[in-house]
Amino acid sequence: MGSLSKKIPKFKNEDEEREFWDTHSPLEYFDVESAKSASFPALKPSLRSISIRLPENVLEALKILANKQDVPYQSLIKIFLARQIEQERVNLHAKPSRSHKKKRAPTLKKSNPLLNPTA
Repeated sequence: MGSLSKKIPKFKNEDEEREFWDTHSPLEYFDVESAKSASFPALKPSLRSISIRLPENVLEALKILANKQDVPYQSLIKIFLARQIEQERVNLHAKPSRSHKKKRAPTLKKSNPLLNPTA
């Protein structure tokens, strides 16, 4: 076990600490050989509440799907969003970069039964 030559400074706030670690390696301040594995089973991801307006028929369809899958509808929304975000990331990395043309936001097809239940 090696001795550490550097001491971690005291920080006034998280921003100052973040800036410090952006420019310094933790390996200079911690003895890797004496490190122990840690488990944080009660650690939950940070969540932020948002407000989103959805057409009533979309919300109703989500609730029906969630009920069939026996999950809360807000959890199902999070699952759908996470899947789509991951798919978009994969697509972005798979496609070669084009010129700097401005991309239009994707539109939902009118034939989508979630948006138009009478179609």
